[in-house]
Amino acid sequence: MPDLSLQIEGAHAVEYAVSPLLGFDLRVTNAGPERIHTVALRCQIQIEAARRRYYSTDQERLRDLFGEPQRWGQTLHTMLWTQTSTIVPGFTGATLVELPVPCTFDFNVAAVKYFQGLQDGDIPLCFQFSGTVFYEPETGGLQVAPIPWDKEAKFRLPVKPWKEMMELYYPNSAWLCLRRDVFERLYQRKVHMGTPTWEAVLEELLESRLKEREDGVRA
Repeated sequence: MPDLSLQIEGAHAVEYAVSPLLGFDLRVTNAGPERIHTVALRCQIQIEAARRRYYSTDQERLRDLFGEPQRWGQTLHTMLWTQTSTIVPGFTGATLVELPVPCTFDFNVAAVKYFQGLQDGDIPLCFQFSGTVFYEPETGGLQVAPIPWDKEAKFRLPVKPWKEMMELYYPNSAWLCLRRDVFERLYQRKVHMGTPTWEAVLEELLESRLKEREDGVRA
């Protein structure tokens, strides 16, 4: 019966995909003599947020996610990032494949807030694998075996490839999802002001709010 080990060796932004995509270099090794016909691989990826150091700038940018720094002992915990899957083609011994991970830039998603909040360093990830192995034993024939649930791999993803990927797909841009009623109010404001861009509407609202605060302080 196959005895697979899985290891992440690197990561890179995939160019020219339909949407933002990170490719993780996954090495799959079989300790046994069997010929692996195919592996239908599933993977759940978790962010082990407590396994890295945070500086004051990180703490400020992540306050929306974890709260005040003095509470991080209770709020800083492992988060589910995403789930993905891939098909590993046939091999004997070991092979290197790309594990594709679709990414979003929606700032309502906790993982996006976390990635964007980090200036540099790396992101501690845990890849938890499951799936099915189709293999050919030495006696011949085709057999099927499940991948044990304890198969996992640790990897520290540098922040830079994620930021480069988002800049590649959304240059100098960010996505913000709004409730429909809030969007309608904002749209009516845009029409009333006669401004050509959403940026101009938001800048006008921010400047107006800042001026109100300054006037309140003077009063």
